[in-house]
Amino acid sequence: MSVARKIIFCEGRQNSLDYRLLSRIVADISGDEFTIVPAGSKFTFSVFAQGYFFPDEVTNQKYIIFRDRDFDVKPTPRIQLLPLGDRLGNPSVALTHRSCIENYLLDANLIHDYWKAKYSEKIENPTSKWGHGDSPGLETITVWIESSARNLQFYQAVRWALGHLLNTSAAREQLKTTWTGNSGKLPESLELQYCQNQALELVNKFKEAVESVTPENFESSLDIYLEQFDTEEFWTNRDYLIWFHGKDIQKEMQRQQPTYPSLKKPKGGGFFEWAIDHIDIMQNPDFMELRARIEQL
Repeated sequence: MSVARKIIFCEGRQNSLDYRLLSRIVADISGDEFTIVPAGSKFTFSVFAQGYFFPDEVTNQKYIIFRDRDFDVKPTPRIQLLPLGDRLGNPSVALTHRSCIENYLLDANLIHDYWKAKYSEKIENPTSKWGHGDSPGLETITVWIESSARNLQFYQAVRWALGHLLNTSAAREQLKTTWTGNSGKLPESLELQYCQNQALELVNKFKEAVESVTPENFESSLDIYLEQFDTEEFWTNRDYLIWFHGKDIQKEMQRQQPTYPSLKKPKGGGFFEWAIDHIDIMQNPDFMELRARIEQL
């Protein structure tokens, strides 16, 4: 299979926000050919990459996996891409600084501009299906976003506490059936005693790691996040737009104001699709860092 020299894997399909964002980030990059490859779920990236590059080895390829951070890594004080080594041990996974792509789009100015644009279309074209009137204004939209985030405060603390347990243990890892790396790569010895000892070592390491997943450790972690998300600074700086998951915020916003415009439509064509084409890429340092990394592939 002949593949482009620069590969960027992303979550979702070709109509996903991830794909459309990447298309904008790389729109005017010159030089070697590259392609954006939607790879579905974040949990299957490594296997997908192996199949994509087959029969060549993945480790011999130049590629980047770009995906949502979710609750896998804590955001740093400085806005930047966050690293995450993939299952094959390659430091090729670049995570968004905010929880997900939607976090960057939940901006009062963007929502206000979208609302005004759709209302103007309605004025010019009475047959338009827009039925939400004019924008209520930036202040009202800002309150809408923040009040929705405040309702999520405890839920997000719980999600982060669970994420902490996952990231500090082997709970996310399955117990493997070999210690050699892959099927087809045989161990140094095929004798029963040797193989049994290696297997027991795997079992003991796994058991030791998952023992950290306890109610006590969960409660301890939860207390830390509850305290962090309750500080005045957290809300003044709008850090909830970084720490809280954008998909959750969007859902709560719609529950709070069901008569307001739908930010996400099942078949697309809503606010998020509009916003991905209007967001200022250059105002997000992690996006610009991603662009630079793609250029350097």
